[in-house]
Amino acid sequence: MESVSIVIVNYNTKAYLKACLDSIRLQSFRDFEVIVVDNASTDGSVDMVRIEYTEALLIRNSKNELYCKGMNEGIKKCQGEFILGLNTDVVLEKNFLEEGLKGFQIGNRIGMVSGKILRMDKRTIDSTGLFLGKNRKPVERGYGQRDRGQYNRPGCVFGVNGAVGFYRRACLEDISKDGQYFDEDFGMYYEDLDLCWRAQKKGWLVYYNPWAVAYHVRGGTAIINKGKGRPGLNLAYLREDLKRLYIINRYRCMMKNDSLAGILINLPFILWYEVKIWSYFVLRNLRLDDWASELYNLNCRGEINATRERKEAGVD
Repeated sequence: MESVSIVIVNYNTKAYLKACLDSIRLQSFRDFEVIVVDNASTDGSVDMVRIEYTEALLIRNSKNELYCKGMNEGIKKCQGEFILGLNTDVVLEKNFLEEGLKGFQIGNRIGMVSGKILRMDKRTIDSTGLFLGKNRKPVERGYGQRDRGQYNRPGCVFGVNGAVGFYRRACLEDISKDGQYFDEDFGMYYEDLDLCWRAQKKGWLVYYNPWAVAYHVRGGTAIINKGKGRPGLNLAYLREDLKRLYIINRYRCMMKNDSLAGILINLPFILWYEVKIWSYFVLRNLRLDDWASELYNLNCRGEINATRERKEAGVD
């Protein structure tokens, strides 16, 4: 087997990071490197990695660059043929790398591998593969269900959850643009759906192996304390600085990847979600003028990018 590079982006999650790194040390597959990208943490994370985990390459940013840019920085330093992107709030079973790599052996067009991701209670499913919802939101298969072995059959899925995403380097290189693997405009949220959607459009496949098991604290890296681990992503528990990204990035993902036919076929589901999400803002008396301005700017950038791509392709 070829070597693996593990990339972890950290921002003030020292306790989670320690448990994550400890689980990596226990892996049965040993040919790997670890890269920790720290986004200007102030909780002692940097000193902990530097002193206690000397085997890890530590990249220190002077400010919080968010997930996408942090991942891109880490990937550019990777030496492995396969790259595992981890959130700090994830703990791996000791055979995760070994089992995950088996998924890539299915064929050269397997660009990503998803394992079975459970909550920390080791009974509740967090994800058994990422899918594209009819309302254009990411859907985690089995989310919140009790694990009774109902998803123990391996096979192809739409994508991987970004908390535990296993990637073939050749796939990432193929779908990268302007030196970015993860689109840094996303910052965080929907970046995994965007990445998987782009891979699907280029003919890469995503394989699910239920025997590659990991445990995830849902929302551990971004949700305020009282909402950590709750079922579903409730905006009320999301850090205020990330609510905007969570909403805007759905539109960004659709504009980049969706087709007119796809939107028209799923329009009732899309519109119903629009009613729900914008009702939330009205009921909470949040300022809609800022959101309207952001959406307008996003639409303008989308039109500019589309024009540029058509010119590059020689259409215009």
